[in-house]
Amino acid sequence: MPAISIIIPVFNVEKYLRQCLDSVLAQTFTDWEAICIDDGSPDNCGGILSEYAARDKRFKVFTQENMGLSVARNVGMKHARGDYVMYLDSDDFLHPQAMEVTYTLARRDNSDMVAFTYDRSYRPKMMIRHKLGLDTDNVVPKNMKRMYDAAKIKTRVTDDIFKYATERTHNPFNLNRKWLVKHCQVWKNLYRREMIQDIAFIKGILFEDVPWWSALLLKQPRTTITRMPLVFYRPNFGGIVLSAKALHIMQGLCVGINDAYTLYRKNANEYQMRCWTDNFKWFFIRKAFSKTKYIDNVSDLNAARECFIEMNKIGALDNPPFKWAAKVRANIYDFIRPGNK
Repeated sequence: MPAISIIIPVFNVEKYLRQCLDSVLAQTFTDWEAICIDDGSPDNCGGILSEYAARDKRFKVFTQENMGLSVARNVGMKHARGDYVMYLDSDDFLHPQAMEVTYTLARRDNSDMVAFTYDRSYRPKMMIRHKLGLDTDNVVPKNMKRMYDAAKIKTRVTDDIFKYATERTHNPFNLNRKWLVKHCQVWKNLYRREMIQDIAFIKGILFEDVPWWSALLLKQPRTTITRMPLVFYRPNFGGIVLSAKALHIMQGLCVGINDAYTLYRKNANEYQMRCWTDNFKWFFIRKAFSKTKYIDNVSDLNAARECFIEMNKIGALDNPPFKWAAKVRANIYDFIRPGNK
């Protein structure tokens, strides 16, 4: 059995896919399997995947009709055999030591999760190059060549992930600010497989990471936190989120919030509920509501109202913890008020 299974959903990323797969091949850690899910990609992704599978038996390719990112990840998880799991989007790529560093730290600390980060300079540079009409497909980041000594990497180990996980922007006097696990992208962590094997991604929504990550936190994973930039997050200008309609984004966020709120109301203790509410829930409610200003037809506005009516019905809008959250709730109430157009 491999030590690490890396799950790679693939759809319509022909020009990025080789760089992604090459970054897996280039890993200094070799005990891995790559579970590649061809999600009915209409371009030549299937041919590229077959090429890599023929070259290296550690690449396992599974093909399905197009069912979306969530289903592809769920299928990948069913096939994963590794002690640990990583997720990698097929338009992103890894630092050569991503597996070596995270696996070493996980074993050293007996951790259920190792949280790392992405290279903070690469993405904005690519955005600038795109605006200037420069090449963004063949740029190799300087930090790809930087090598790390895993034994010397500074970390924080915690059995209370709620103390560090957040969507908030914290003030400079927060003693934990250096070690905050910011944002809930699932591809910024290594996970013990047995811890996540029963957490499914919700089919057909955007921001599917929100309810998945919320469910993960409730398992209270022992976590090693490092600030190492081990993944390069590419701005795919034709990608799902960047090209999605405002209503679709808003609906995905609302479904995720409702699902997570229902889970927490049933299973979380007071401390967990407060941390999740303060550090995640209201930030995503605000993000979801902000999308309504881009909706300009009656049918979509009515669909948006139904989302927030349901959120209010289950109690997800109760007791806003901040002044800005109370203002967001007041604006939502005005938006869903009967007779409002």
